[in-house]
Amino acid sequence: MEKHALIDIASVIRSKNSGPYELTFDVIFKDFETYEAVKAAQSINKENFSALYGIDLADVLHLVYFDPAKAVKVTIRRPIASGDLGETDVYGAQQHAPLMGLVIEY
Repeated sequence: MEKHALIDIASVIRSKNSGPYELTFDVIFKDFETYEAVKAAQSINKENFSALYGIDLADVLHLVYFDPAKAVKVTIRRPIASGDLGETDVYGAQQHAPLMGLVIEY
């Protein structure tokens, strides 16, 4: 297994609202070969996602490898509801930054 920075092997890393109480993250890989290797190794999983975002494992609601798009989609419970007092990213569009520094093995 080799280590790879996610930002080097993905063409898209993004976050967005999935309703007022959830955030969704998409990682779309540059090619199917890399996607299949990451998927086979389960390099992106609920455990490393919860650790990366400092949230409980139970707050990682869904993690799906979606073959047709060579993508991984992860949905988490928002720490603060969209638009609530103290919330700083109403659209959830800036929450993907920690993923840009993620290093995975496959």
